[in-house]
Amino acid sequence: MRNALLLVAAAAGLAGNSAQAITFNTFVTGPSIAAAVGGNSTIGFAYAGDKFVGSVYFNQQLYSTDLTGGAVAKFGAPVAAFSGGETYVSSSLGISGFGPRDVYAGNESLGSVFRFANDGSSQSLFTSGLNGGVRSIAFDPYGLYGNNMIVATRSGNIYKVDNAGVATLLASIGSDTEGISFAPQAFGPYAAGTLFVASEGLGRLSAVSPAGAITTVVNGMSLPEMVSFVPLNLGSSGNPVEGFYAASYPNDIQKVAAADFVPYIGHAIITGEGGHQVYDVSWDGVQFNVANIAFFPGQAEDGIFVTADIIGTAPEPGTWALMLAGMGVLGTVARRRR
Repeated sequence: MRNALLLVAAAAGLAGNSAQAITFNTFVTGPSIAAAVGGNSTIGFAYAGDKFVGSVYFNQQLYSTDLTGGAVAKFGAPVAAFSGGETYVSSSLGISGFGPRDVYAGNESLGSVFRFANDGSSQSLFTSGLNGGVRSIAFDPYGLYGNNMIVATRSGNIYKVDNAGVATLLASIGSDTEGISFAPQAFGPYAAGTLFVASEGLGRLSAVSPAGAITTVVNGMSLPEMVSFVPLNLGSSGNPVEGFYAASYPNDIQKVAAADFVPYIGHAIITGEGGHQVYDVSWDGVQFNVANIAFFPGQAEDGIFVTADIIGTAPEPGTWALMLAGMGVLGTVARRRR
């Protein structure tokens, strides 16, 4: 199924953006997910090197697909802790002691993260004792936060977690924090690599410094669900795996071709749970501007950008700084509307 959605003209101050169609295409069908794990209420979705790994609402079993969205199958063994609601899924970058493309998942009902080997052959508890259920997981590619795992929780706490699973509180937003992403270049007054978080409860996009200082970037969005920066080199290779992928609750997984987001290179893309909005946040040299550029065909629950730089085997650690300047870091959030 193809849902062609015309972009709303960018708001005043978004220089260089022109109206353009964003086309959402079904990437993984609901029936194929249901056949594998007994349900298709899609929540989490992550790129994991040679596959994608996803989760289903109130379901203990993760699933995997090939890079075309086919060959849907169970991934790993069921995790009893994942029966409590939404399960967020992410994948490691192969740096700072984290295994290349290992899969990490956490559930909103408890403050724990589980690690899965990339091939699903083993799994174990990685870290626990986080205050609030796990709402998002991302990995710092630039080093401002020690190349650690970053975990945000229902209580609004944001943690740094090292490769041994030791967690340190970085900051507290004070409300359910779902979307987390790192800027691939300077974003307004904020340095490249800065962590940005979206809070549905506050309707706010905030920046969090490496020292834990929180500043408000944008207010007044309708239930901001996920945030993901458009990679600087998105679409440069022409590889069809490049693009934007998101879980469309409760039906399926949607994909947008890389070319559709080229006008928004370096901007923050945020989905709103309230009305399925797709917001573009940009800096015009003086201030941040927000434009509603599209409407998601379902309820967007997870969103990731994939570029050619991160397709295939993880590179040596020394090459990540250059490559990840163009990467949309996996780190958007999953939350069912209440």
